[in-house]
Amino acid sequence: QVQLVESGGGLVQAGGSLRLFCSASKTPWSIPTMGWYRQAPGKKRELVAVVHNDNNIDAADSVQGRVTISRDKDKNTVYLLMNRLKPEDTGVYFCYARVVVITSEYDYWGQGTQVAVSS
Repeated sequence: QVQLVESGGGLVQAGGSLRLFCSASKTPWSIPTMGWYRQAPGKKRELVAVVHNDNNIDAADSVQGRVTISRDKDKNTVYLLMNRLKPEDTGVYFCYARVVVITSEYDYWGQGTQVAVSS
């Protein structure tokens, strides 16, 4: 079992910046991918950005050019910086980790942190 603890979020003005931090509990298993998803009211959870062990990044088109994501693989932490926030960035942001246990893969989620962008 891996627990993800998030910090950051809150109320931000449009045009401002968002900083989110997530830390995974200690585990003997590999975590090849960490990152962030979000869910707006009435919508499905969607990718924001994830970073893989090879440092490749997948990011949603809606945040391209506005987001920086980085992770510390030794500490199993991930950091997200999003600039030029828009009201449509409002939602609950979830930390995500893919954990590999021997040959099986499991997806873990944080409890979520609320982000509200005011216009």
